[in-house]
Amino acid sequence: MKNLRLPLSLLIALTSWLAACTTPANSPSASTPSTAPASSASTEAGASAHLPKPDYAAIAQKVVAQCANIQEGEIVQINGEVKDHELLRELSLAVSKLGAFPLLQIYKQDNEWQKRVMQEMPAKWDSQTNQLGLKLAGFVNAEIVLFNGEAANLFEDFPQERMEARMNANKPIGELRRQRGVRNIQLGANSLYPSKNNAERLGLTQAELAQIFWNGINADYAQLQAEGEKYRQLLAAAKEIHLTHPNGTDLKVKIEKRPVFVSDGVVSAEDVKRGHPATTVFLPAGEVYVTAVPGTAEGRFVVDHELYVGASGSTPIEGLTFDFKAGKMVSATARSGLEAFNKTYNRVTGKRAEGKDEFGVINLGINRNLVLGPKAKSGDYAPAGMVTVGFGGNEQYGGTNKAAGGWESNLPGCTLKLDGKVVVENGVLK
Repeated sequence: MKNLRLPLSLLIALTSWLAACTTPANSPSASTPSTAPASSASTEAGASAHLPKPDYAAIAQKVVAQCANIQEGEIVQINGEVKDHELLRELSLAVSKLGAFPLLQIYKQDNEWQKRVMQEMPAKWDSQTNQLGLKLAGFVNAEIVLFNGEAANLFEDFPQERMEARMNANKPIGELRRQRGVRNIQLGANSLYPSKNNAERLGLTQAELAQIFWNGINADYAQLQAEGEKYRQLLAAAKEIHLTHPNGTDLKVKIEKRPVFVSDGVVSAEDVKRGHPATTVFLPAGEVYVTAVPGTAEGRFVVDHELYVGASGSTPIEGLTFDFKAGKMVSATARSGLEAFNKTYNRVTGKRAEGKDEFGVINLGINRNLVLGPKAKSGDYAPAGMVTVGFGGNEQYGGTNKAAGGWESNLPGCTLKLDGKVVVENGVLK
C-alpha cells in the first residue's frame, strides 16, 4: 500500500524540514550531536550489519556520473542517514572526482526527536519558510537523497492542517528548484530500500529485499532508456488503457493527448529542458507514467493484498476494491482492514481534499532487472510488468490535480491493453 507520492515541491520541502529536525551525525560535514535516546533505529542499524554489502563505489559512480549527470563545477547536495554513511561518502567522493562540489548532510534517524519537534514547536511558526532550504535551492544544481522507509506514517496523528501549513510554507523551496531545473535523484523513495518496514510490507526478509534493491539500482541504464522511450511512444500514441485481472479488476481510462513521462534512472540534458517531472528519477528506476483525461475512468480495480504500516503497527488489507464512475472513485470496500484505508484517506478534509477522489495516474514498470519474486505479498512501481494506479493529487506525475490526499496501489499480475493491443499480459511485459 502507498499513499500518494508527494508533489516534488512538497517532497523537497518536507525533506528539508525533516533534515533540520533530525539528530546530526558525528561526521566532518555535520556538527557533533548530543547522545540520542535509544530507539528502533538502533535495532534497524544492527539488522543492517547483516545485509548483503554491495559495491558502493561502483554504485556511487553510476548514480553520480550517469543518473545525476553531474558536470564539472556543479554543487551537489547529498542527504542520508548515518547507517548509510558508506554509500554517502562514496557518492561524495564520486562527485569530487568529477570536479564538482558535494554538500553532504548526514543525520541520525530519531523518531522520538522528530515527534517532539513537531509537537512542541509553536503553531505560530508553521507559516515560516525554511530560509536555509530556500538559500540552498538558489544555488544547488542537483540533489541525491536516500530514503530508508523507517519513518512510515510517523506523523499520522499530527494535526493535518498544521502539517499542510508547514509544507505549504516551504513550497517556494521546491518551486525554486523546479524553476532552476535542479536534478533530483531519489534512492529508495519507491519503498524498496531494504528497511524493516518495507520488507514487512512485501513479505520478504531484509536480506532478500536488499538483494532486489541493489540489483534494481545496478540496471543497464542505456537499455532502460531505450525501453522507456519505446513504451513512452506506445502510451503517447494510445487513446485508451484497459486493465483486467481475474480478481475482478476491469478498468478503462482515456489518455489521448496526455503527456507521458519516463523515470529511466537518468536525468539527461533533454530531461532538464523538458522540466518537471522529467528532472526527477526514482531509484531503482524503470517507470513510464501518464495522467488520465479527467472524467474518463470507468470500472473497478481490486488489490488482493495491502499492508498499511503506521507509527503504531501494521494492518493487512485484503481485497481492497475501488469503483469508478465518470472519473471519480465512488466506493471503497474490502474483505478486511478497510479501517486502515479510511484512516489514511479520510485524514485530509475540506478544501485541501477537493479532487482526492479523481482518478489520477497509471504507471507501467519496465525494469527487467528488478524482480520481486513469488514470495512477495505485494508489488512496487518499477518491476517490469507491474501496473500502478492512483487517484487524487497528480502534480508529481505532470497532472494538474492539486489535492493533498489520494491513494496509489500496485496491481501485480494484471493485463494492460492500449487500444486493444496487449502490452502487459498476466503481469508479463511484452
